[in-house]
Amino acid sequence: MITIAVIDDHALFREGLREILEAQDDFEVVGEAGDSHGAVALVERERPDVVLLDVEIPGDDATQTVARMRQISPESQIIILSMYDGPQLLSRLLAAGIRGYLLKSVHRQELVSAVRSVRDEPDRLVLAVSRDSFAQVQGGGSKVVLTDREREILELAAQALSNYQIATRLTLTEATIKRHLHNIFTKLGAVSRIDAVNKALAASLITPRRDQPAPRPRPNPGMRGQRSFP
Repeated sequence: MITIAVIDDHALFREGLREILEAQDDFEVVGEAGDSHGAVALVERERPDVVLLDVEIPGDDATQTVARMRQISPESQIIILSMYDGPQLLSRLLAAGIRGYLLKSVHRQELVSAVRSVRDEPDRLVLAVSRDSFAQVQGGGSKVVLTDREREILELAAQALSNYQIATRLTLTEATIKRHLHNIFTKLGAVSRIDAVNKALAASLITPRRDQPAPRPRPNPGMRGQRSFP
């Protein structure tokens, strides 16, 4: 039997994975977790053959989580599941010791095949990513390309504007801003807004805009008669 741990913060997604995996006669799901700390504890307790790890689980950065799992259970083979395939993030995770990286859009048979491959073929990597990401990782390239809109949003984020303020400034929805930031984090391998800004500045991808200060808060009617400080 191939023992498997399923790590994802969405219970419905975990249930779906369990159904797919346990439909195989030689697969056994030995546990589930929804955050990085629970994931590490599960791997330490069960020492599964394969770990299916969502790259965006709450808690520690995915690279740190992979490193801890590799330390406590080096025989466990880790496959990352993700909605995105930025080459920098992929490179970092490969360096940390993952054996597979699958987009969540893969078909169930691709998932099943990947699980068997990393358990039965020790020298094989299983990657289901975009051709561009694979080419950059394979060629050792590290060039990150942000779209004009992504640069604009990150420059505003560098001014400490909130998602709401950025959305208002650009006449977009907050959901759209969050989606763009998500893509930016993936491309830069960033774990926070500050991390993304710092990495983009270091790579000369953005220039902070100083010409448009953040909107000042409206005065509180209940504070009338008192001096308001900026």
